[in-house]
Amino acid sequence: MRAAMATAEVDDDVLGADPTAVRLESEVAAIMGKEAGLFVPSGTMGNLISVLVHCDIRGSEVILGDNSHIHIYENGGISTLGGVHPRPVKNNDDGTMDISSIEAAIRDPRGELVFPTTRLICLENSHANTGGRCLSVEYTDKVGELAKKHGLKLHIDGARIFNASVALGVPVNRLVQAADSVSVCLSKGLGAPVGSVIVGSKSFISKARRLRKTLGGGMRQLGCICAAAFVALKENVAKLEGDHKKAKMLAEGLNQIKCLRVNVAAVETNIIYFDIVEGTKITAEKLNKNLEEHGVLVMLEGPYRMRLVLHHQISSSDVQYTLSCFQQAFSGVQEENGNQV
Repeated sequence: MRAAMATAEVDDDVLGADPTAVRLESEVAAIMGKEAGLFVPSGTMGNLISVLVHCDIRGSEVILGDNSHIHIYENGGISTLGGVHPRPVKNNDDGTMDISSIEAAIRDPRGELVFPTTRLICLENSHANTGGRCLSVEYTDKVGELAKKHGLKLHIDGARIFNASVALGVPVNRLVQAADSVSVCLSKGLGAPVGSVIVGSKSFISKARRLRKTLGGGMRQLGCICAAAFVALKENVAKLEGDHKKAKMLAEGLNQIKCLRVNVAAVETNIIYFDIVEGTKITAEKLNKNLEEHGVLVMLEGPYRMRLVLHHQISSSDVQYTLSCFQQAFSGVQEENGNQV
């Protein structure tokens, strides 16, 4: 990637003249089956721009999952910067929202005097907060049909859309066919240092480009960043299946440790959530410090809940090493209780 960045052909992308950026945007759009694309520095900006293009009248409303990334982890940007009202619907354990609940959340136009106006539905695939669960193409199509029925747009937060495609065995363009726009991250499992591409119709991307500039996302010699993203796109999509297999292996191993609980069946991609059994004499914070001392980095999700994410540079031997670190961390706890790990 660094070699590609050093030799990238560049120009002024704010003026639309950077050839590497144009090539990347066109490539991602073609892969997704959409007309055009636009590189943005982050997935958060990609989702924000997409929502603001679709909800271009202040006081618009977007229906989205109550446990979705846009709703929880993006600083409330759609409201703060766009005047867009979120209408959260309960996410199920598999990342979906019930179709009936989505339809019930759509505002009756006859109440426009007092209600916000529903203009958009957002999905997230794969769904990070439910452990990287994948939304099926059948489900996505149904949501798309519902959106069309009510004259709404559908945006997919596809930060991990390639993971979902690989896990489901469905071509990525088919998986997002029902969507009017998709935000595609290149810096998570694909391993680019920075960036996402949003895709949609030509008119959508034209409006998105202006909003990117407004938000400070216009960059000059963008090709040096896009060159690394090209490498990620070309070389690392094929490695995602291996990430998923190693994540399942790690989840199964963690679940064998008596102090831990993992829903192994819910591990569909490269994300693992696990819980420390209640009553165990070790907290997530203490376990985190212990693991960090051995070079294993995890994310705290609560006093007894943690998250692990795998990528292609984590080998099978790394998985075994990680399991040994967990076993060592809990060995003293188990001995206090008179049990074996």
